[in-house]
Amino acid sequence: MELRVLEKRKDKLKVEVLDESHTLLNLLRENAWKEKANQASYMIEHPYLSQPNIIVRAKNPKMVLVNAAQMIVDDVRGFSREFKRAMKR
Repeated sequence: MELRVLEKRKDKLKVEVLDESHTLLNLLRENAWKEKANQASYMIEHPYLSQPNIIVRAKNPKMVLVNAAQMIVDDVRGFSREFKRAMKR
């Protein structure tokens, strides 16, 4: 995965996320809303010709995106823990 910051302002961050799909971007968008973003959206202009962009508007959009990503990591760790526990039964 490669990231390119397309726009960076005090209240807005737009990042191109190379070689990713709706799965990751949708999770980031949902978690950004949970982090109280004013706007959290993503778009893929053309499924074969363009890369997805995520746009976050907030008081501190960088922190919102960092926290949104950490929430995904925490969820995956929790799932892994519960899955291992379930498989021992």
